[in-house]
Amino acid sequence: MTADWIKTLPRAAQDFLEGRRLDEVECIISDLPGIARGKAVPASKFARQTYFHLPDSIFYQTITGGWGEAAGDEGFIERDMILKPDMTTATAAPWTGDWTLQVIHDAYDRKNTPIPYSPRNILRRVVDLYHEKGWKPVVAPEMEFYLVARNLDPAKAIEPMMGRSGRPAAARQAYSMTAVDEFGPVIDDIYDFAEAQGFEIDGITQEGGAGQLEINLRHGNPIKLADEVFYFKRLIREAAMRHNCYATFMAKPIADEPGSAMHIHHSVLDIETGKNIFAGPQGGETDAFFHFIAGMQRHLPSAIAMIAPYVNSFRRYVRDHAAPINLEWGRDNRTTGIRVPLSGPESRRVENRLAGMDCNPYLGIAASLACGYLGLLEEERPDKQFKGDAYEGEEDIPSEMGAALDIFDAAKKLHEVLGPEFARVYSIVKRTEYEEFLQVISPWEREHLLLNV
Repeated sequence: MTADWIKTLPRAAQDFLEGRRLDEVECIISDLPGIARGKAVPASKFARQTYFHLPDSIFYQTITGGWGEAAGDEGFIERDMILKPDMTTATAAPWTGDWTLQVIHDAYDRKNTPIPYSPRNILRRVVDLYHEKGWKPVVAPEMEFYLVARNLDPAKAIEPMMGRSGRPAAARQAYSMTAVDEFGPVIDDIYDFAEAQGFEIDGITQEGGAGQLEINLRHGNPIKLADEVFYFKRLIREAAMRHNCYATFMAKPIADEPGSAMHIHHSVLDIETGKNIFAGPQGGETDAFFHFIAGMQRHLPSAIAMIAPYVNSFRRYVRDHAAPINLEWGRDNRTTGIRVPLSGPESRRVENRLAGMDCNPYLGIAASLACGYLGLLEEERPDKQFKGDAYEGEEDIPSEMGAALDIFDAAKKLHEVLGPEFARVYSIVKRTEYEEFLQVISPWEREHLLLNV
């Protein structure tokens, strides 16, 4: 890098360092679950390096720290990848005790070919497919999460955090400003950290669960937004721990409360004209709009294993409990899995309400865009618009992880969009996680089977 490389950083990173001496740079990359992996290096060393190495085995690791047998014919030799920084992602780590930056890296092999199962590379692959057709995808994610009491015992049920009033966070107070005020100190830190990192929050609201909040981000480039969600998960966790509580992005952390989603809004622009392809010259809904919805309906069942990636994810899909149970679509209808929000023609968009907040943001957005992309290619029509309460309809999505993986494994069209090698590795790692789960004896089994069967 050049001697004055700090002057080339994004504006927010430069502002963070103004009048200060940079101590350390965290070189990070997302693994399959979305955990930040990497190395922390002194700033002086980072200034001299153009890449660093990590073993490819980080993409074979399960959420428990185990390993899927996904290394291929050469065996588990842990070949080094070449990780190159994307300096446009440089941002502060404002919770640290010194002056630290984070930089997201991209993974390549020795031939400079992108590693096919690195989540950021997969999302870029999907975005590039849109660009090759003359389309520019635009997304806006919504992040739901819970602030909960510290939990040091996995056998103990998760409980809501203690609010500022000294009472546990109350449930069923959706959109209550008083409820938001209960978490004021945590939210203040979230805003401060986000500002230091250069992120624009579109709003924070109280959701329906006890201690459940939602943060909306402004629409934009899918890779940039996935980077922000990746960063935000860490940011929010750090803000919570400053105030003796945890932030959790589990899809269903508390049994009787609503689950946490990462709703994804999509629109597609024509690169040449900049116009939304979902809106016609007179503002009407175009064939492309309906084709995109049809693609979501046809292919989202195959992608459930990516947007609901854990056994806990499927506990969110409960009838009449704020999460969809099918793939009906409707206008301004929050009971359907696919929703068309109220908007003018220029901002017409399609919302995927099935994705859980526990998904890797790169993979969740990639899977969702891939389904819409296939719909645009196949040019089919969706089912008839659903009117009324979609919870009265039939369930038509997989109900558990094993079934979701079976459907994913058979989805060759989806694999071609995401990359066959990614599909192979992802399935192996997720099946390994599922097998690990099946070895655990649950409290329910001990309570009801120990003396009764």
